[in-house]
Amino acid sequence: MKQLTVVVRPITAEAVLKAISELDVNAVVVQEAKGFSRQKGYLARYRGSEYSMAFLPKVEIRLWVSDQRVQEVAEKITKAARTGRIGDGKIFMMDVGWPGAMEF
Repeated sequence: MKQLTVVVRPITAEAVLKAISELDVNAVVVQEAKGFSRQKGYLARYRGSEYSMAFLPKVEIRLWVSDQRVQEVAEKITKAARTGRIGDGKIFMMDVGWPGAMEF
């Protein structure tokens, strides 16, 4: 089993969640996050003065899928989140599970 951690822009989060729901994934965790990668933040204006926003708003989505479905799920998420600009997001994959694991 794999855990996918998907970090996307807030404006594309709804499309990503819709794509995930179409794939019949049972477990999903969504939370707000802040961070940056290559886009390095931006300058914002407030009441006439500029200030630097070091961390950008993001949405972190975690889901768990079987090893056989990882490629399919990652491709569907990428298609939903991609705008073609820097900062679209990242997908991290991690092996999870251990002998005797149980759900409750």
